[in-house]
Amino acid sequence: MKLLALVGAVFAVAAPSKTVQLAIVHTVSGCHIWQAAHAHGPATALKLKHGDKITLRVSCPMDFRLVQVKGPQLALGDATLHTGTQRTIRFAKRGVYVIQATNIQSSADMGLQTLGPDNSLRLTVTVS
Repeated sequence: MKLLALVGAVFAVAAPSKTVQLAIVHTVSGCHIWQAAHAHGPATALKLKHGDKITLRVSCPMDFRLVQVKGPQLALGDATLHTGTQRTIRFAKRGVYVIQATNIQSSADMGLQTLGPDNSLRLTVTVS
């Protein structure tokens, strides 16, 4: 009976993992940026707990290539993230992760008018 109570207490304390929603959105200056509840710019940093997830959504009218440049190996799936799609990435291990998102088509290719060169997006995730 005591063992059952102890097991129940352990499960009651464990917090569910959270999922952060992050989008790549079109902007006039630099073509695209990261955005969650508010605009973050072309480079952003997040702090998560191990087991947490990020759902990336492309709201910009072009496709992006995702490349992990630092951190424990992630299951990114297909390197191409297409416009209008989303992908969820789980951060199972502690560490510092860096993901680069580079547009495959340029703003000129897509007929978009922008100010300045297209941004190369960089996401840094620190997992504790």
